[in-house]
Amino acid sequence: MKNPLSDVFVISLEQAVAAPYVSSRLADAGARVIKIERAEGDFARRYDSVVKGQSAYFVWLNRGKESLVLDIKKDEDAELLETLLAEADVFIQNLAPGAASRAGFDSAALRQRYPRLITCDISGYGEEGEYAKRKAYDLLVQAETGLATITGSPEAPGRVGVSVCDIAAGMHAWAGILQALYERERTGLGQGIKVSLFDGMADWMTVPLLHQQYGGRAPERVGLNHPSIAPYGVYTIGDGTNVVFSIQNEREWHNLCEQVLASRELVDDPRFATNELRVQHRAELDNFVRKVFSELKQAEVVTRLEQASIAFGLLNTVEDLLQHPQLRRSVVSTQAGEVELVASPIRRVESGACSVSDEHWGEVPAVGQHTDAIRKEYAAARTKKND
Repeated sequence: MKNPLSDVFVISLEQAVAAPYVSSRLADAGARVIKIERAEGDFARRYDSVVKGQSAYFVWLNRGKESLVLDIKKDEDAELLETLLAEADVFIQNLAPGAASRAGFDSAALRQRYPRLITCDISGYGEEGEYAKRKAYDLLVQAETGLATITGSPEAPGRVGVSVCDIAAGMHAWAGILQALYERERTGLGQGIKVSLFDGMADWMTVPLLHQQYGGRAPERVGLNHPSIAPYGVYTIGDGTNVVFSIQNEREWHNLCEQVLASRELVDDPRFATNELRVQHRAELDNFVRKVFSELKQAEVVTRLEQASIAFGLLNTVEDLLQHPQLRRSVVSTQAGEVELVASPIRRVESGACSVSDEHWGEVPAVGQHTDAIRKEYAAARTKKND
């Protein structure tokens, strides 16, 4: 199966998480991706050293790329970057606000020089407004967008356990670039894509915003429970394990009462007649469920939930995830040896058969690993052009 982006050439002036996320996904799909780094490398290389002496974030987000060290403040290196961009299909950058433009690589100007080029600028808060010049990182945006105030326990706000603002921005940039590539097939012209961490998370905060705007109150922090659906949360079983289950409609509510809780009378209880009423009386309902579950073991609870067609999951640890029967893995080469990563969530299908054999990711590069080769490649190209 041919990789769908095997003819796409990407230059990414990137650091941290958001831009490396989108460029890594383009590389996964077959694009040639040249990652521009400073001499000291992307600072994400030094976030930690847990993966055989390498950063977990960096290993995850930089497979399949070529690392080119440039100092774009130097004329020679700026000229090489310009030469690369003249041939590129996509240019991605997430430097500090205004840094790329000050260095002579403003996206609008680049598209004027190279009309087929697709540019993608990733920022913290966008390029307009009073926050435009602010630096932004994931936790800061979780706080600014209100995400932290609806996350955590009733006693205190909390951080989502992964860098959700960065990842969301990378996903939105990825979608925007793919749309622009498709549009270019029809028009022959590139586009400018602009994505911010704030905009991406504000979009994901739409439901709480609508509750605040039209209902007068945002959802409260309810820990490991759903703020607007009940019962939908975690319950401790008699053997000390925990299960999370969800009721999405009245049919499932009836099944829960009759087949799982063995309490037909709950169906007719006016406190629980609708989802909104169940949310209002969540404490009473949760106490009833906990009382029933306290007398059971995990295997019996699982059997009852399955037979009643109730969606549920066990409250697993990350260690449990390592052994999960549904977890698919792929191997990537790094400077310290092979590393197992989670397989791509996109499984390509051809002729009715699922293909995972196309997951041949390139290695995670060392800082500047491809610098000499790329310089020679483009020096030869310039010589040939001059001749």
